[in-house]
Amino acid sequence: MKLKETIKLGSQRLRRPSSSAAEAVPATEREIDLQHEDDEALVRRTQKGDSSAFDVLVGRYKERLYATVYHMTSNHEDANDLVQDTFIKAYKSLRSFRGQSSFYTWVYRIAVNRTINFIKRRKNHNQYSLDDMDSSIQTDPDLVELMSHVTPRREVALTELQQKLNEALQHLSEPHRAVVAMHDIQGMTHADIARVMKCSEGTVRSRLFYARQQLQGLLSDYL
Repeated sequence: MKLKETIKLGSQRLRRPSSSAAEAVPATEREIDLQHEDDEALVRRTQKGDSSAFDVLVGRYKERLYATVYHMTSNHEDANDLVQDTFIKAYKSLRSFRGQSSFYTWVYRIAVNRTINFIKRRKNHNQYSLDDMDSSIQTDPDLVELMSHVTPRREVALTELQQKLNEALQHLSEPHRAVVAMHDIQGMTHADIARVMKCSEGTVRSRLFYARQQLQGLLSDYL
C-alpha cells in the first residue's frame, strides 16, 4: 500500500495510508458528509474501498491514540511511528474486521499491543512487575474503597509534574503503564480498558490501584 500525505500530530507529522477510491468527489463535500457517519458506517465504506472514510476514522482517533502511546513510551518520535503503524495495520486488516467489538476498541487494542511489544523489545533490563498481585487484590476492601472515589491527584496538570509523571510511568510494567495512560490520562472507563486489554474489569482496577501506589512513591517529592 502506498503512503502519501502527512497528518500533523504532536510535534511530529504522521503519514497515513490512502487509495484513489472515491477521490472524484470534491474532498471538502465528502469530509463534511462523512463526519456525520458513525464508526460502523465508516468501516463499511472503507471495506468497500472508500479511503476517505478511513481518513475520517484516523482523524477521529489519532489524537487519543497518540496521547496513550506517548505516555507509554515518553517519546514523541516513537509515539508517532507506533500510531502510524497502528493505522496502517488497521487499514490492511479492516476487510477481515467483523464488528465483534467497536472500531474504537479494536484500533486501541492494536495500538496498545504494538506499543507493549515495542517497549519489550526496546528495554532489556528488569522492571518491577505487579502482574502476580492482580488476582488476589481484586476483592481487597481498601482497593474497592479507593477506586470508588476520584482523587485530587487525577486532576493535576502541572507541567513539572507531567514531566516527572512521564518519567515515572517508564518504571511500571507495560500492562500497568497502559491502564494508567488509558484511564487516568485518557479518561477511558474500566469496561473499555478491559475490552482493549482482554482482561476483567477487576484486573483493570487492581492494576490501576498498584500502579498508582508505585507512582505515588516515585512522585512523593512532587505530591
